[in-house]
Amino acid sequence: MESLVPNRLAVLGHPQRLGIFRLLMRRYPDRVSAGEIALALDLKPSTLSAYLSSLMQISLIDQEREGTSLRYAIDLGEVQRTFDYLLLDCCRGRPDICAPLSSLPQPGDRPMTDRKYTVLFICTGNSARSIFAESILRKEAGDRFEVFSAGTKPYSELNPFALEVLEAKGHDTSILRAKNVAEFQGPEAPKLDFVFTVCDQAANEDCPSWHGQPVSAHWGMPDPVKIEGTDAEKSLAFQHAYGALKNRILLFTALPLASLDRLSLQRAVDDIGRGKVDLPA
Repeated sequence: MESLVPNRLAVLGHPQRLGIFRLLMRRYPDRVSAGEIALALDLKPSTLSAYLSSLMQISLIDQEREGTSLRYAIDLGEVQRTFDYLLLDCCRGRPDICAPLSSLPQPGDRPMTDRKYTVLFICTGNSARSIFAESILRKEAGDRFEVFSAGTKPYSELNPFALEVLEAKGHDTSILRAKNVAEFQGPEAPKLDFVFTVCDQAANEDCPSWHGQPVSAHWGMPDPVKIEGTDAEKSLAFQHAYGALKNRILLFTALPLASLDRLSLQRAVDDIGRGKVDLPA
């Protein structure tokens, strides 16, 4: 590890290689195709290939073939070993200054006690999926959560098919509006406990880190807005998106939040996003 860390730092010292690393960290535990990475970071395929090869040579990412495409993901074990070396082995017995950052109190931290938690759902347009998630969580457990949604590039109006589904399910749509994530990043913004991205494009964007380090996860799913066909086919796509988000949110509300440590909670919300948890029968 001692000989490997300088190579890893040198590779990550390049802004575009660091950008790939950061994107894959945001998307963890997902695997992301080379085409999607190139599109998100505006890189030529040949340039991206060279950067991905460099990151694989130092074992910070790995690749897996799915059909005809290669998909890439962070090797979290190797990332953690790198951090352990920098924060622990280099300390020379000084835990007072080199304790793992996750164990140190952060500005704005609030313990996960029995209180009302603040949740933000993000997608690009804030017109369908994130609006669904906001509405579902508010209806299912509004006494336990303060819920918001926002978009990185919000539309001016909510999608009419999304509103139709919500009204049919008994949600109050009068309180909904499209919002920009900037509303939740200033000094006057609410302190967030959880941040979930529900579309790949929003997760790929390099947003500023959240104040207070809320627990975050990616719950990406297909965009029903992009479905083409008859109104009935479009409506069905929105119904499917609503149902998928409701399953994830019911699993989330069933978590014993006050009794889980941060690492266990992070694993739990990641597993929900990967579909590795089932609703109890």
